[in-house]
Amino acid sequence: MTGAAARLRLSPSATSHALGRLRETLGDPLLVRAGRQLVPTPRAVALTAALAAALDTLEGLLQPPSLLDPARLDRAFRMETTDHVQFVLLRALDALVRAEGPRVNVYLQTLQANTFERLRQGAVDLALAVYPEVDSDLERLPLFEDRLVAVVRRGHPALRGRMTLARFAAFDHLLVAPNGTPTGLIDRLLAQHGLKRRVARTSATFLDMAFLVAETDYVASLKLPLVLPAFTHSLVWHRRYTTDPGHTWFRGLVARAVEPIARAAKRAR
Repeated sequence: MTGAAARLRLSPSATSHALGRLRETLGDPLLVRAGRQLVPTPRAVALTAALAAALDTLEGLLQPPSLLDPARLDRAFRMETTDHVQFVLLRALDALVRAEGPRVNVYLQTLQANTFERLRQGAVDLALAVYPEVDSDLERLPLFEDRLVAVVRRGHPALRGRMTLARFAAFDHLLVAPNGTPTGLIDRLLAQHGLKRRVARTSATFLDMAFLVAETDYVASLKLPLVLPAFTHSLVWHRRYTTDPGHTWFRGLVARAVEPIARAAKRAR
């Protein structure tokens, strides 16, 4: 008993009490006297092999994770983002995944209103969009800055003459609004100057907007006599994946894929 106590780093008394609790729980004496020694009962012998295997398994689980080999990673990652980000990101990300993780599947999905909850539930692994702040149980990695720019067709009346806020507000506007809400940042900024625009159409995607603007006199935005703040696209995930090797590798891949976009945005500024 004294030797066992030393190996367990317990006092002999505490070890004796622990043995007593085991005997009571299992309904078996487990160890009985044979002369000056304690010998195991048949029940204790039967438990030994199973316990040894269980302890080996537990020890393995508690070891630090082995180094990740992306080439052998067989896993799917689901990421929600906008069609605009998907358009500029997909080819670069696809090339990196094919080169480094050929067995990895990537499923890009439309950004949802309840994305944060979907991250918590594990329905998606990542989200990439404009998130100035996130809930405390989520992580955020800023990737690149962006800003609104003007899109009008060639020969649009807006391109002739000096542009003022009042003239800008007088045009019919098209707003990219995935949720269909016909107001946005520009409306709030115009309101500060006592102006209001007509949002004649909303589009769920940036790509649809471009084709519609090309054939009409709608204004999707313009280089305005108005300071439009920059906004940052960030990668967001739930904290339970922060130290996961595969998830960490994929986050790094996304960050590398957007590096050319970040450099282009910096040059534009």
